[in-house]
This record gives sequence, structure tokens and C-alpha cells, in this order.
Amino acid sequence: MSEFSWVGSKTSLVDEIIVHTINHITLGRFGGNSVAGQYKNEDGCLIWTDDKQDWEFVVLLDAHNSAESAELVINQFLIFREEIQTILLLHFEQTLKTLEGTILKILQDEKFIDECRRVKGETACLIALRKEKYLWWFSIGDCISYLFHPDLAKLGQYQVNQRQFYEWVGQVNTFDQKVPCYNRGIRELRKGLNRILLTTDGLVECPNEPYSNPRDIYNDTKDHKLNEGIMALLNTIKENNVRDSTTIIAWDVNILTDVTEPSDL
Repeated sequence: MSEFSWVGSKTSLVDEIIVHTINHITLGRFGGNSVAGQYKNEDGCLIWTDDKQDWEFVVLLDAHNSAESAELVINQFLIFREEIQTILLLHFEQTLKTLEGTILKILQDEKFIDECRRVKGETACLIALRKEKYLWWFSIGDCISYLFHPDLAKLGQYQVNQRQFYEWVGQVNTFDQKVPCYNRGIRELRKGLNRILLTTDGLVECPNEPYSNPRDIYNDTKDHKLNEGIMALLNTIKENNVRDSTTIIAWDVNILTDVTEPSDL
């Protein structure tokens, strides 16, 4: 098993692009352009992957008003690391049925809620699990996930989750309300090579909007190896003088089993 976690307050990467791999997952980070006014990085991420058990579990964070909330969320997942990873080892049907309740328990933990009240700022949080031929996600806020495959691209389908504004975890906390707001779902991958990509909003909220349409992200990465494609995306937004930091997590999954097809094929 491979594990990695990072918060931008530790390494800001302002004016610097770094792309590297954690096992077969590519992590691309750019702290934004100082000439555009950037001086800090409030992104964060946690990556767990197990080749033998055939799953990837990632958490992507985009904090606001300080990185304290991102640090707190990552620490909370590390506290519950053993419990989460035990669930990930179950048969995929059991994992997918159980995981949402576990995530809710973690984010609604009374001690965690109290700690959230004392941090400065709040964070968007996107959680994704790929196990077998399924992609599961749990999203609070405006981080974005994409699923790229030729079958879906022909139909104009790229994005997995809907961005939601005014949802956070931290000082302002949806889980400190009587009814927390979030979205979650499960998608079946397509047969063949699927590319899963998660990003903070710096990629799409860039001057000149090179990637406001997900089709352009797909087209600029589909003919490249992952590291090269992610580097190309980050170089493009750097050249367009983006201020906001951007963190991208991406990996390829090759599905060999049959998947859902229409009955008239």
C-alpha cells in the first residue's frame, strides 16, 4: 500500500509546478503566480492506493482564509485511517454500501466539529474511491471530478460531480448544521482505459478560461501519458497567469470486464 498526504501551508509551490507519482497515481501541484498576487497555498490532499486489493482512495481539499481547515480534515482521516482501510478491504459491494455512513460519522464526530469551530477558514472537500469497475465520490463544495473515456466523450459527458458553492468544512461547516449538505454518487466505469481526474478550481477559474469546458481538458490530455498531460494542463494555466493554486490528482484504470450497454446493440 502507498500513502501520501500534503497541505499547501507546508510547501506553497508558488511559481512552481511539481508533478510526481504515488504508485500509479499522478499528483500535479502549482501554487499560483506571484506576479498575479499569489503568496500562499491553501490546497491539500490525501492519497491511499493498494495495487493488490485494486483500489484508490483520495481526498482533495481547497481551503479558504487559511489552510487550517485542510490540515484538520487530513488529520481527521488519518485518525480514522485503520477503520476506513478496513472497509476498503471488503468486497466492493459491501465497501460501496458502507463507506458513506463511515464518512458521515468521521465528519460529524463531536470532537472534530468542536475543532472546526476553532480553526480559521473552511475548505471544500472531494473524496473519491475507485474499486473494481466503480467510481464512488462524496463532495462538499466546489472541487471537481472528471471521468474521461471515448464512449463518454462521444456523448459530451466528462464531469462526474456538480460543483456546489457555499458548502464547506471548517469554521463555516455544513456538518455543524441540523441537516448537512453534500452530494455523493457511484458511477460505473467503461470497458477499456478510463482516466479519472480530480482538481481544485484553479484549473477552471483561470484567466482566458482555457479549461472552463471539460472537453478541452480531455483533448489536451487524452494522447499523453498521465504525467505529461497533467504537466501540460498546469503549464497552460501558469502561462495564462492564474493566481489561484491548483492541485490535480489523476490515474488510469483499465477495465476488462463487461459493462452496461444498451439492449439494442
